[in-house]
Amino acid sequence: MVSREYRGIAGAGGLKDVCRGLAESLVQAGYKVSVILPSYGFIDPKERGLEDLGPRFEIDMDYTCEERREEVGFWHQELRGVDLILVEADRFREKLGVYTYTEAEEARDPSHRKGEGHYDYFAMNILLQKAALDLAIYTDIHPDIFHCHDGHTCVIPAMMREIDGLRQYFRNTAALITLHNAGIGYHQEVADLPFARAISGLPYKTIYNGILNSSFDPLMAGAMYAPINTVSENYARELQETGLDASTGWLGHALRERGVYLEGITNGIDPDGFDPRHPERLGLPAAFDPLKGDLAGKRDCRRELTDRLMSIRDVGIQAHGSISYMPDQPLVTVVSRFTEQKGLDVLAQALGGLLAEDRDMQVIILGSGKKEIEDDLTGLARHPDYRGHFMVAIGYNPGLADLIYASGDFFIIPSLYEPCGLTDFIAQLMGNLPIVRATGGLVKVRDGFNGFSYRDHTPAALAEAVKRALRTYRESPDIIKKMQADAVRHIRENYTWDRVRERYIRLYKKAIDMCISS
Repeated sequence: MVSREYRGIAGAGGLKDVCRGLAESLVQAGYKVSVILPSYGFIDPKERGLEDLGPRFEIDMDYTCEERREEVGFWHQELRGVDLILVEADRFREKLGVYTYTEAEEARDPSHRKGEGHYDYFAMNILLQKAALDLAIYTDIHPDIFHCHDGHTCVIPAMMREIDGLRQYFRNTAALITLHNAGIGYHQEVADLPFARAISGLPYKTIYNGILNSSFDPLMAGAMYAPINTVSENYARELQETGLDASTGWLGHALRERGVYLEGITNGIDPDGFDPRHPERLGLPAAFDPLKGDLAGKRDCRRELTDRLMSIRDVGIQAHGSISYMPDQPLVTVVSRFTEQKGLDVLAQALGGLLAEDRDMQVIILGSGKKEIEDDLTGLARHPDYRGHFMVAIGYNPGLADLIYASGDFFIIPSLYEPCGLTDFIAQLMGNLPIVRATGGLVKVRDGFNGFSYRDHTPAALAEAVKRALRTYRESPDIIKKMQADAVRHIRENYTWDRVRERYIRLYKKAIDMCISS
């Protein structure tokens, strides 16, 4: 696997969880799995127990009209049976965030504004992919499959088939592309076609065949040489059969016109990793069991969450508003990036009316993102009428996030589009019923069974779904308990990685058959 994220090492979204969960599950099934990702500047390989793998060599990284090389090295660690390999390079070491610049980088160089994507993102991606291919050659390993995660890594299939030397060495190696998010801004495309050709080493015919919306699009290029899947059946359908594909720049339709069809495989999860019956694993103050309706421990979690938020000392967290300990009132929670894709703009519009109408509900939101959305939410949190009922914590802390999941009664996911969604799984496993917009992979939340859902992407539709959930909470608590138990049971029966991996194994076999027949 080649990825920019891996849970416990480097992460920014659900990709980190999928990459690690699938890798470890494949190992358990008897497969040998290596995961290759950059050694970012916030990672100390020695401190994490990685060892120098040994080889250091230079990689061609030509710019237009300039021949260049960059040196790479490799760190290695076996982690739960997975061979984890980090690529060391100056280009990676200088980055303090996975995809965007941090506050520290902006302080060092004002042109690297916090939250903006790395200016050399395409070069970073190409260096990672060339390093993965060259390491295989250097160590004389012939992988059966390169599993390429997202647009950051999916030039690999084209390189293996179109670059002399690679074409011969990898003639029996197949590839699979998994598309975790097809939204505009996630393709890793580049408009400078001569630069794309120079740095990748691909022939111009491959560059031009990979054009989408006047730019070289790695997803378009890679999908000509490998099967491609996305992370839920419904998201695959939406991208190739509905107008929602406009949010991708019509990638899905462009692929379909070329005879490339997306397969959907809904992400799995390791339920034991989010099991509140074992609070020590999650740093929770007490155990509880949604399957048995034993939720007393949620009160202890909520008290600790309230105390922690009201005396916030978490590094990188800024708290706005206030929250009181009211264990008999419903707590609505959110852990999310503050973007239009995640629907936080719509949530901000809906919350004022909800809080004004229901003076007993409480709301806690954790996350960060677009400044305008942050300002809308924090401004609302500071309103004196909502004192004790509404708090927004800007930033992210995994321990605090787990405490929010465990403490909440309802978890809002109002996405404009959502490839799969893992936060709904995590919330359900901790007895926190999701309230979702029925799009993409969120259709796995079935209204009235394991959560609440609505269709229209409007503040009114969201507010009505929240009010319906709150009515059920107050008028039919037994129904809520049954939904909480059904949600956990449904995940354990259908979405564990040992079930999901079988579908990936079938795709790997399809990729190998495609390689043999080409």
